[in-house]
Amino acid sequence: MAENNNQEKQFATKLIHFGSEIDETTGASSVPIYQASTFHHHDIFNPPTHDYSRSGNPTRQALEDYIALLEGGVRGFAFASGMAAISTAFLLFSTGDHVIVTEDVYGGTYRLLTTVLNRLGIESTFVDMTNFEAVKAALQPNTKAVFMETPSNPTLKITNIAEVTAWAQEHELITLLDNTFMTPYHQRPIELGVDIVLHSATKFLGGHSDVLAGLAVVRTEVLGKRLKQLQNGLGTVLGAQESWLLMRGMKTLQARMEHSEKSARKLAEWLDGRSDIVRVYYPGLKDHPGREIHEKQSKGYGAVVSFDVGDGDRAKAVLNAVKLPLVAVSLGAVESILSYPAMMSHAAMPREVRHERGISDGLLRYSVGLEDIDDLIADLDQALKG
Repeated sequence: MAENNNQEKQFATKLIHFGSEIDETTGASSVPIYQASTFHHHDIFNPPTHDYSRSGNPTRQALEDYIALLEGGVRGFAFASGMAAISTAFLLFSTGDHVIVTEDVYGGTYRLLTTVLNRLGIESTFVDMTNFEAVKAALQPNTKAVFMETPSNPTLKITNIAEVTAWAQEHELITLLDNTFMTPYHQRPIELGVDIVLHSATKFLGGHSDVLAGLAVVRTEVLGKRLKQLQNGLGTVLGAQESWLLMRGMKTLQARMEHSEKSARKLAEWLDGRSDIVRVYYPGLKDHPGREIHEKQSKGYGAVVSFDVGDGDRAKAVLNAVKLPLVAVSLGAVESILSYPAMMSHAAMPREVRHERGISDGLLRYSVGLEDIDDLIADLDQALKG
């Protein structure tokens, strides 16, 4: 892992000086891409650090140490996608185990739990984690873990991380948290007691809509050894080229997040002042029910704004009328992305389940990029009026 003296540096400095920013052999200002599947054993009795790229690759190792440093964990892991990271983490559990999960969780996580892991005998209960009593009531004799997503996707509900982790530790439960929306720049769950932090690094960490990747960071060496065994056994690893691309994107994380958040706050306030918008979801709004808790555990509000335009027909009309944002799945890129959760990120959820969780047919999710915010607002204004 990166040198300990990095721990005292400010976050912006860590992003650039993370321990592998200069190649020790050549002095190159970029981590080399070790495009190799296997490595020579110079001495068969003293195997090299890396022997096969599924088990470990120097480029991927630099990335894994990088994210561990940023999150404040003991060990990081890089996977082929965010869902590969989440799926591998869930395979820490066995037939007969039970997991408590945020109810309006990302649709891919919901699909994994309800169509794959349930067939393996891993049970899950979805609860509104803004209600701590509901979390406690979901505890069963076979409960092994709590999976949090805060802010949740796409309705941006806030879970009190420290409260849940303290309770989970009392019951010897493993805590997992999807930190995709906030990134370690805004929110470091391990410092609040979370055991495993997960990312779809495709989003804000990569930041350029050009790499598919997932990351995980663990709080303890014991969990690190278990997750490493799963990563190696399943082969769900990130390639060297993608590892390098992700590190390049991560270097500008703070600058991108600061710009996008400033714009997102302006967009949310503008939407909140319109009479033709049913509801706006953004933790930075004064009337957001989870704002106070969010401010205690996060440094910022993020760059994702969700809003309900009333019904599915109007939502689709807006999607067809906007000119600047990509109309696409995903989020967290330099370009703004407007998504329709009902048919994109949460299409795997049955309609009645979506509606129960506040994911209506009129809900749109706006990931604010680096464009001029006045241009983005003017564009959305003409689409809403149309």
